[in-house]
This record gives sequence, C-alpha cells and structure tokens, in this order.
Amino acid sequence: MKRSFLFSRLAALVLAGATTHCVAQQNTSRPNIVIIYMDDMGYGDVAAYGGIDYITPNIDKLTATGMRFTNFYSAQPICSASRAAILTGCYPNRIGIHDALFPNSNIGLSDQEETIASMLKKRGYFTGIVGKWHLGDAQKFLPLQHGFDYYFGLPYSNDMWPVDYDGKPFNDTTKWRGRFPPLPVIEGNYPIRYVHTMQDQSMLTTWYTQKAVSFISQHKHQPFFLYLAHSMVHVPLAVSDKFKGKSKQGLFGDVMMEIDWSVGEVMKVLKENGLEKNTLFIFTADNGPWLVFGNHAGSAGGLREGKGTTWDGGQKEPAIMSWPGVIPAGTVCNKLAANIDILPTLATITGAPLPSRKIDGIDFLSLLKGDENANPRDHLYYYINKNSLEAVRQGPWKLVLPHRYPSFVGGVPGKDAWPGKARTDSTDLALYDLRRDPGERYDVKEQNPDVVKRLQKLVEQAREDLGDDRTNRPGKNRRSPGKL
Repeated sequence: MKRSFLFSRLAALVLAGATTHCVAQQNTSRPNIVIIYMDDMGYGDVAAYGGIDYITPNIDKLTATGMRFTNFYSAQPICSASRAAILTGCYPNRIGIHDALFPNSNIGLSDQEETIASMLKKRGYFTGIVGKWHLGDAQKFLPLQHGFDYYFGLPYSNDMWPVDYDGKPFNDTTKWRGRFPPLPVIEGNYPIRYVHTMQDQSMLTTWYTQKAVSFISQHKHQPFFLYLAHSMVHVPLAVSDKFKGKSKQGLFGDVMMEIDWSVGEVMKVLKENGLEKNTLFIFTADNGPWLVFGNHAGSAGGLREGKGTTWDGGQKEPAIMSWPGVIPAGTVCNKLAANIDILPTLATITGAPLPSRKIDGIDFLSLLKGDENANPRDHLYYYINKNSLEAVRQGPWKLVLPHRYPSFVGGVPGKDAWPGKARTDSTDLALYDLRRDPGERYDVKEQNPDVVKRLQKLVEQAREDLGDDRTNRPGKNRRSPGKL
C-alpha cells in the first residue's frame, strides 16, 4: 500500500512536470531563436528556390512548416557589411563597416553598437555564435565583446589564408595571399587550432554542427539565441567524406547536401529536447553567389549578376522562417523585407528594448503572422563599397543610379576552385519593374517618369541621411566603426 502510494505520488509529480514543460514550450514571449546564415549562397541554391541536381530535404521541411520569402534582401552584397547589417539592424555604411575586412584589420564593429545578442541578453537569453564572424579579428572586436556568451569559429572568410587555389601553400610574401597569417579556429577569445589544409577545411561544417548541437543541448533550460554562420558555400569549397561525391552537381552540390544535413541536425536536437514548437528558426544568406568561380559558385536563380554588385543577384536572398503555431505553415511572403529587419522583429517578439542609437530595420512580425494587408517596409536602399548609393527599391520598382560594376556576363568563368575573370561594365539611370522583370533586363524609365521622380526623392533623402560617395555627400547621421 505504501509502495503504491509512493508510486502514485511520483507519477503525479512526473505528470505535473510534463505539463509545466508543455506550457513553457507554448510561451511565445521568449522563444528560442536560431539563425543560420549562409556564406555566398545564391537565390537559386536551395531546392525550394530552384536548386537542382542535389537534394535539401531538411531545408525543404523548413519551407513546408514555415514561410518562404521571395523579396528578402541583404543590406549589402559582401561579407562584413552584410554581417554588420543582420546583427545591428543598420545599413552597414551607417556604422562604418564596409566590404570584407582582412586579417589584422584596424577597424571592426564598434562597442557602441548593440547587436541582436546584446539586446536579447537583456531578456535573459544565453547567446552564442558558431561559425564565421568577420567583423574584426582583434580581441576587442570579437563576439564575446559584443553580447555573445559563447563563440566558436573563424574570425573571417575561409579563403583568407596563405594557401593557393589548388590547396598548396602560398609562400610568396610579395603578394597579398602570401602575407595572410594561418587561419585560426577561435573558441571564446583565443585560437584553439589552425586550418592549414583542404582536409581541415572539409571539417568546418561538421565542427560547426557539432558545436551548434552541443550549444542547444547545454542551454535547453533557458531561452537561447544561436547564430550559426556557416563558412560554406564560400570558396574554397570543401566537404567531409560523408558527402563527397553524393550529388549530381559536383563539389558545390556535395557541399549543399552537407549544409542541409547540418540544418537537419539542428532541427533534430530541437525536437529531441521538446524545443521545436518554441523556436523561431531563420535560414538565409549574406549575399549572392561569387560567380567568378564558375562551377564552384552557386546560382542567382536567373537574377542579374551576383556577389559584389547591387543588381538583385547580389542582394536578393533565400529566406525561410519557421515558428510552429505562429508562422502559418507552407506559406509564401512576397512583401519586401531585409536582413536589417530581423533585429527589430526579435525585439518586438521578445519584448527587448530597441538600441538607443538609430537603426534602419523595421519590425515585420505582421508578415510572419500571415497578415496579407501588412507592408511594413516601404523602400530599401542599395549601398556598396564604403558608402556608394547605387539603387533604391519601392514596391515593385527599382531605380538604378549610374555606376560602374564588375560584370560576369561575357566574362571568363572559373573552374574547379580557380577563379575566372570578370569585366567592368556600367549602367545609366534605369528603372525596372521587378514584378515583370526580376532579371532587370528592360529599362522602363521613359514610360514611367512619375515613378522615377518619386524614387529620386527617396534617393535625396538617403544622401541627406547616410551620404553618397558617388555624389560626394557625407551624410548627417553616419557613425564611426570601432578602431584599434
């Protein structure tokens, strides 16, 4: 009798605990947040966006359970600038970050700027980054000094190492590649090992995945933010033995299949720990494909040009977001949104205070909830280099300003890890209707002078606020980066 009583009491306690756990998973005020940020993945590189000759079943599952965006943009089409944008909610030229920072850079992300991580810490989140940082490699610029509790990964791009395109050591110090230091893998604030060979590179996706899974398992009892910034599919491409030769698109396809496996491992650990229903999962990329690398580059999915240009092939990205019970499953959002909008959206979701300094992002939670009448982002500016304004989009209209750019149309494509050659091209003032012409092929400014006039007013507003190097406008509201 006594034993039966004890068993009944134990069962009741277990049931009560299970009920409490279930209620906690339904609490959407502080959901777990996972952002997977790809490197150099183009608009056409995921099966749901047209990728072929390899399979991405786990990413496809995210699409089936969540929302696929068709007009989601990176704030700039290059590494460091894009990462500054997603983490701070600012156009990167507002905060002094531009291009791709090299090793031993004397600038980096300022400690005066708030990041998603520092913002969420105010709401009790444990914050971690696994993968590529690329916002300054001096210790004062590293993630632990910008709101992250945990860091494992590379401080910059995986091609910034003293190794040639064929994987052999590059020892000529009269050239920039030969002056690169060894490529460090950092945990916390200090290197724990170095990437010396292509075999080491082939382990990056596996290492990142293992650390991401461990991070989730260790911090499942409190709300967490995980920023998993993969080094792939940036060149040099490398894949572990478990996916080598598995696709029909060569090494690039193999790498995409391993990335999909990584996404699946993260999804699996969330499910195993009962966290999937209370986790907002965001999958997107920093910029378009580096087309000069030919068959080692991805696909812009029919959009014009790629990385390093402000044509849509350089800045329009796949974006898939899943949050069961909040985001309607299997939906498509055609409204304009950008990576700078993620920070203010997370602030609204979690009740975290917005940064005290001006940001450029706009809360798009209404889009995530499936509000068909919502249109939170009115327009988007296309900046590049240090502070050059090259275009503005409002609704379906994109006004392109006169500029020169590296073109891959008519250039020489690269092959098997070796780059080809781009050529320099130029454009005059042009207007494109992206509803009918997503490839930006047909200039319709003569037929739509009223639209041109309206968008030119937005251009003037940007030049007043942020400036424009092409017209020698400094802008009134730019801030300095962090400096050594």
